[in-house]
Amino acid sequence: MIPQTQTTEKREFALKPLSKSGIDAALEKAEQYRLLNQPRLAESICLDILAVEPGHQKASVVLLLALTDQFGQSSAKTATQAKDIANSLSDEYDRLYYTGIIHERQGSASLNARTHGSDFDAYEWYTEAMEYYEKADAVNPNSKNEDPILRWNTCVRIISENHLRQRPLDDLLPALE
Repeated sequence: MIPQTQTTEKREFALKPLSKSGIDAALEKAEQYRLLNQPRLAESICLDILAVEPGHQKASVVLLLALTDQFGQSSAKTATQAKDIANSLSDEYDRLYYTGIIHERQGSASLNARTHGSDFDAYEWYTEAMEYYEKADAVNPNSKNEDPILRWNTCVRIISENHLRQRPLDDLLPALE
């Protein structure tokens, strides 16, 4: 048998554009992929939508959530991207609420990391999330929407159940020689 040689040629591929008429169906698929714990697929679909319709608020939110679904398994770039998206949202309530979500999910990723000091990091992320939820609740235009309160309470319970606390001051001070 004669061995076949493999080529190491790198092929370039181009993204294919989504049609404007396909945006609604694509958005539904992105939401389904998030529910199926396939955040990378949801992220890709949202990027396709945003390429056709930059600033699409719903696609931006789903993209932000898909990125936060990947916390703990991806780079810090993901958190920066999510924060940039939150800051770009047109509604003040949404900016505050989704920034709280980002911090809460960073807290969860820190808590799950179980490395030295990650419990202190988790506490800091959760308390920052709670600050954003308070701000979001203060500007909440819909009195029937109590999502910030529900998220606040979740953070309180996680902090309590895991006995999270603020980093001791002696951990923050430089060692004296």
